[in-house]
Amino acid sequence: MKFRVLGAVVAVAAGFSLTSSGGAVAVGNEALTADLDAILADNALKGADVGLVVRDANSGEVIYTRQSGRRSQVASNLKLLTTTTALDLLGPDHRWKTELVSSGTRSGAALNGDLVLRGGGDPTMSRLRYQQLADTLKASGVTTVNGALVVDDTKFDATPYGTGWAWDDEPYSYSAETSALTLSPDAKFSAGTVVVRVKPGAAAGAPAVVTTEPANDHVQVVSTATTGNAGISVQREHGTNRIFVSGSTSVETTALSTVKDPTGLVTSVFQKALQASGITVTGGVKRQKAPAGAAVLATDTSMTLGELVKPLLKDSNNMLAEVLVKTAGGSFTNGVNQLSTKWAGLGVDPNAVEVFDGSGMSRLDQFSPDDLTSVLVKAKTKPWFAAWQASLPVAGVDGTLVNRMKNTPAAGNVKAKTGSLSGVSGLSGYVTTQAGRELVFSVVQNNVLLFNSPRAIEDRIAVRLASEGGAVAPQVQSVPQQRKAPAQERTPVPAKERVDVECSWIGTC
Repeated sequence: MKFRVLGAVVAVAAGFSLTSSGGAVAVGNEALTADLDAILADNALKGADVGLVVRDANSGEVIYTRQSGRRSQVASNLKLLTTTTALDLLGPDHRWKTELVSSGTRSGAALNGDLVLRGGGDPTMSRLRYQQLADTLKASGVTTVNGALVVDDTKFDATPYGTGWAWDDEPYSYSAETSALTLSPDAKFSAGTVVVRVKPGAAAGAPAVVTTEPANDHVQVVSTATTGNAGISVQREHGTNRIFVSGSTSVETTALSTVKDPTGLVTSVFQKALQASGITVTGGVKRQKAPAGAAVLATDTSMTLGELVKPLLKDSNNMLAEVLVKTAGGSFTNGVNQLSTKWAGLGVDPNAVEVFDGSGMSRLDQFSPDDLTSVLVKAKTKPWFAAWQASLPVAGVDGTLVNRMKNTPAAGNVKAKTGSLSGVSGLSGYVTTQAGRELVFSVVQNNVLLFNSPRAIEDRIAVRLASEGGAVAPQVQSVPQQRKAPAQERTPVPAKERVDVECSWIGTC
């Protein structure tokens, strides 16, 4: 309440008045207030907890506010805080290193001693880049390691998931384990996963051919899939690396599956890389920290943090966000604590919020629309702002907004972060009005009924803001329900219509 009262005092002092609905409106802008009030009064939001704030992007002046100081779950909108504070703490030029090191000695083509694969937390590592590390070692003349292959993932602690994450999300690519030794099998950097590829057999009813990419001995595929048209299900068994594939398909299809213990996956992939390079390891595999002072034999260096932010925000990549947290402090708890030292510089009181991870997946995270817009306003003063803002999804153009607000004044204009969990939806970002005024806004909805299409509420708000100052304001329309009554029997929702997850997490955008 303290933050809320302060916000109200500032609004009045700056020439704003409070409406009976609790919204703050700039004098002479009653039409905008009336339209936003009407959107938030939609019957679709009955019983929901919704906060909205609109501010001038440069001065920070409050143009409209409704319950915007109340803390709630903000889902992936939290990535705005994670990325901006990481850029401040680590710097946009920060890179991650994956190294081969050893304290052994060379004797001709033999390395006498352990070979250590030391992870630095790079979530973008791929099978090809692990192969290049092995090839570099081979090019130096090593063909035999008279010792063990040691894998060192101690850069991060062993806690795989954030506090407050849902256990039943474990099989899905948006909820993979965070490890200092990991790999991504695809161009979107889905760290901690493998691609499961299913090809139809030679005839109807024949067994499907199932493979994983990269090839590894870490996961076990159990397939009953056949050739047909019923569709394919790929599900990893809880707590194991058994991936069950069922159903049928007549066309080649792929799906991502998380793995338990990404370090084990990397170990298997790197063993195959050494074999492909013609390097023999005589001493098996061990897991331990690399010895102090070990010589560096080969190094892979990642893209910069400034570059990594783009796929993180455009695709709402949870695993990239969690790597930023653990890079900052080695664990979820210490990482958040380290990042919190930069929150005040982004207008956020560390003692007035609850943050347990970097992605917003935790149901314990508590943040407000006021805090989110403070981050958006303060970010404009940072030297890295231009590149960071360009990493946000653009309405109707790319990222998680590619299919939203097309053919409206918001298309190509709104640059904002989406957020989606069951019962939670949010949109926070930048918009330029028809009159040329740059605004920031944040709308966060909790306790929403998914069949009432919470994203439509957000889109209507963003379009209305983008239209401000134009000749004709868009008509405010209510959100149609997707089912007539809560008692109606639930049926599976087509993937492209789901609003409980980010579209990028399930490949629909």
